[in-house]
Amino acid sequence: MTNKLAIILGVIILILLAMDFQYFGLEGTLFLARKLMALIEWMAFWR
Repeated sequence: MTNKLAIILGVIILILLAMDFQYFGLEGTLFLARKLMALIEWMAFWR
C-alpha cells in the first residue's frame, strides 16, 4: 500500500465517521463496534 492510497483511505474513513456523527449520532459506529467486540470474543474462544 502506498502512502497516497493510505491517506485516501484514511480520509474516506474520517468522512464516513463524520457523516455518521452528523446524521445518526454515532449509532451506526457503536453498533459496528459492539459487533466487532463480540466477534473478537468469539474468535478468542476458539484460540
